[in-house]
Amino acid sequence: CSFVCSPKGFPKLKNDTFLRAARGEETEHTPVWCMRQAGRYLPEFRETRAAQDFFATCRSPKLCCELTLQPLRRFPLDAAIIFSDILVVPQALGMEVVMVPGKGPTFTEPLKEVEDLLKLRQKVDVTAELGYVFQAITLTRHSLEGRVPLIGFSGAPWTLMSYMIEGGGSTTMSKAKSWLYRHPEASHQLLRLLADVITDYLVGQVAAGAQALQLFESHAGHLGPEQFQDFALPYIQDIAQAVKRKLKEEALPQVPMIIFAKDAHYALRDLAHAGYEVVGLDWTIRPQEARAQTGKDVTLQGNLDPCALYAPKEKIGELVKKMLEGFGTQRYIANLGHGLYPDMSPEHVGAFVEAVHAHSRQINKH
Repeated sequence: CSFVCSPKGFPKLKNDTFLRAARGEETEHTPVWCMRQAGRYLPEFRETRAAQDFFATCRSPKLCCELTLQPLRRFPLDAAIIFSDILVVPQALGMEVVMVPGKGPTFTEPLKEVEDLLKLRQKVDVTAELGYVFQAITLTRHSLEGRVPLIGFSGAPWTLMSYMIEGGGSTTMSKAKSWLYRHPEASHQLLRLLADVITDYLVGQVAAGAQALQLFESHAGHLGPEQFQDFALPYIQDIAQAVKRKLKEEALPQVPMIIFAKDAHYALRDLAHAGYEVVGLDWTIRPQEARAQTGKDVTLQGNLDPCALYAPKEKIGELVKKMLEGFGTQRYIANLGHGLYPDMSPEHVGAFVEAVHAHSRQINKH
């Protein structure tokens, strides 16, 4: 991952199973990747990351490339996802975020009052602020040598807003939610600003070489159906439409888009019609139930309980088989219902990936 590269002349893609499944085309096996597959469960990841501050790592295209490729050296995954963080977007808006060991990401000055919105950059030049992510994507796309497609991503507006107001993680999101109730207009103003930046950021990722995009609405579960309808869904829909429109205007490829709204079962029908080719699912919904709600025109992605990877390998195989029988092997991308945890065994991650390939091929034969 050392040479400087241009977002042109990328190597030819050898394994497009993930992209075909995302577009609803037939696949010989069910493709599989894992959220947080580049992560602390890998000893080589911990070693690469040891010397540097987390966000400094995010700003190093070379390190992001290395971390993105690590899981692919170990496992026959069907996609890579660029190593980055959703909080680079609030940073681009001018907020300071630091990674506090044992606590996680922390905003030095979270948004407290409506007036604080004036401190944010109202016009963001994504290339100037987030060009390091674009460079990482271009470098990684070349370094993958066409092995598998590269996924780009962003946090969704509500999830980013909640971090910006809470100042970090929270079990209740009560500060952020209080804005929705007390300051609905200012909330919409902030969400609109975020949606516009996210749109440009995602388009920039495709221009840099991303072959699919995932939008993470990780904090959807803190909203009920009504607030989701008002403060999350409209922006999720807008982003899909605006990204597709801008890709067309800029003569860039129309890449499949994935929406992952954690714990938002109440909104699955709406999400299936929100303009995304793929709807990601967490582990708290039955495959058959998700299919019934989303219909035949979207691909589903998910949703093994990440903690299932603590089970013995044979048990992981059984759970994967059951999951594949529930979803069916087509119009489906296997994944976990959330990210990998740092104390998981790489061997068990390998068992998960191999079980998806083996059982889906078996089911397809019959």
